[in-house]
Amino acid sequence: MHRPHPALRQYVAAAVGYRHEGLPPGEHLGLPSPWLTLILPLDEPLGMAAHPDPAQPPGRYDTVVGGLHTRPVRIVHPGRLAGLQLSLTPAGARALLGCPAAALASLDVPLDAVLGPAGRELADRVRAAGGWSGRFAAVDEVLLRQLRRDDPGPPAEVAEAWRLTTATGGRLRVAEVARQVGWSPRHLEQRFRAETGLAPKEAARVTRFDRARRALASRVAAGRAPDLAALAVAGGFSDQAHLTREWRAFSGLPPTRWLAAEFGFVQDTAAVSTALSTP
Repeated sequence: MHRPHPALRQYVAAAVGYRHEGLPPGEHLGLPSPWLTLILPLDEPLGMAAHPDPAQPPGRYDTVVGGLHTRPVRIVHPGRLAGLQLSLTPAGARALLGCPAAALASLDVPLDAVLGPAGRELADRVRAAGGWSGRFAAVDEVLLRQLRRDDPGPPAEVAEAWRLTTATGGRLRVAEVARQVGWSPRHLEQRFRAETGLAPKEAARVTRFDRARRALASRVAAGRAPDLAALAVAGGFSDQAHLTREWRAFSGLPPTRWLAAEFGFVQDTAAVSTALSTP
């Protein structure tokens, strides 16, 4: 795990390095979360068999940045994966990538398609570095150079609506979020979607799901048994059946089957959770 430079922390919520080896060849699911995802593979291109937008064809990526989404990404691997993963906030999309998060919604694109030569430089420097500290130093240096310090960011009302949604774990109703920011629910939905690519209700559902997924992964990584009923209550779901329906909607699998299929990657989920909680 890496703590980004102070000037980047409002834009990069988490930065994690990972290396998996000795897994059976198969697929890994990239699931919806309240962050855009930037991945810098170390050894070989990242193979994507399916994207959140079904119309986007499969492909292999030397680098990839994915927008907010509500469907899983299917990542094909030969039994090993290694790279750096950055979790970017919607404000980070503007400040670091130069576009609103909505421009990348449900898409996976090469980083250089967004950053140009700086994207290629970042990938080259990360791969040339001799260890994790050098790789993350390169990330900080290039992103600091890209930082648009004069960017006004998302509209204040949208930024506050996003903060309220994520800070409460997706528990606030859209009408209450709209009341607190001083807009009508309809106007909030239009402006929120135009900035992030998600409707406010979708953002709340994704936030609830992501928190539950990370809580389950953390329990299992710590050697504790899953307790889906307690997880549902703690996560703001009406009951365990509601939790299971949402899990199927976002991952294509019920929680226990997801856990069995993704067990080799659970430590990554727990590590991201720890990085997100670091002040």
